[in-house]
Amino acid sequence: MKQVRGMECVVYGDGPGRPETVECDLEDAACQSVLKRLRGLGEGEFGWVRLVDPSEDELVQLADELGLHPLAVEDAVQARQRPKSERFGDVLAVALKTLWYVEEEAAVETGEMMLFVGPRYVLTVRHGTVDPCAEAARRLDADPDMLRFGPWSVLHAVLDVVVDAYSDAAAMVRAALTRLEDLVFSSDRVDVTERIYSLKREVREFRDAVQPLAPVAQGLLGGPVTDSPGLLPYFRDVTDHLHRTDIEVRTLDELLNAVLDAQQARVGTWQNDDMRRISAWAAIFAIPTMVAGVYGMNFEHMPELGWSYGYPFAVGLMLAASGALYRAFRRNGWL
Repeated sequence: MKQVRGMECVVYGDGPGRPETVECDLEDAACQSVLKRLRGLGEGEFGWVRLVDPSEDELVQLADELGLHPLAVEDAVQARQRPKSERFGDVLAVALKTLWYVEEEAAVETGEMMLFVGPRYVLTVRHGTVDPCAEAARRLDADPDMLRFGPWSVLHAVLDVVVDAYSDAAAMVRAALTRLEDLVFSSDRVDVTERIYSLKREVREFRDAVQPLAPVAQGLLGGPVTDSPGLLPYFRDVTDHLHRTDIEVRTLDELLNAVLDAQQARVGTWQNDDMRRISAWAAIFAIPTMVAGVYGMNFEHMPELGWSYGYPFAVGLMLAASGALYRAFRRNGWL
């Protein structure tokens, strides 16, 4: 696919045959020819124009050719939109977030995509590393019967790819959560509080992508898709998968809260164990300290001061009392 400041256009014709694909720069003569071809498409034909990180000037130029509303163009350029759908005349604008999980960094990465569905064309504007359009085009090539629905087939294919990616990412996040649970409840002292908070931030970002898209997908079922009854089962399937992923992400967030509570409880238990050990050793060393302190006051009249076995007796008393306390603490699990 053409990189930044480029355009790719696929024209799907009426009937069998491979679609016509053109890659060009927006200032090339070939691009102007493609745009002219889009304006002259007939019944059963439609074009799919794909842009990657376009500049505002490039998008405005293309919007003038396709008759897009300036507010829709502004949304596509800013690339900081909440998933939504809006109608601009006969053009439906759909904003959504692409999402993938980077296992090496245990991080959820997101991108954004804007789709403009017109009567004879689809324009996709992508921001981010992952390209769902390539997989969507492959699925359309593998199932040419879907092309009979025109531009809506592209919208369905892109949504299907994005929602499948959500499902895959949710499975990977759950696997990472399971590994954290194993560490929290292991016999080893491993403090994973920071890792839990980090994963929780990623799940929050996940929710910001999935939750707003659910009502958008549901709205498509009761809106423009109803004009093509044959499309309803396909969009219902995507909506169902999206709702399942939404429930999964909510569950992951709740499980992370429970794991965090368990980790904090374990940290509190470790601190109590440490305090008991410190208190036990302090009690053990207090006895010889007390005896030595008494015999070190240098009074003239002291017990056993004139006895030849007085010193060994004092040392033995220290060892015996300390040993008795040590055994008592060990028996009660303090040491």
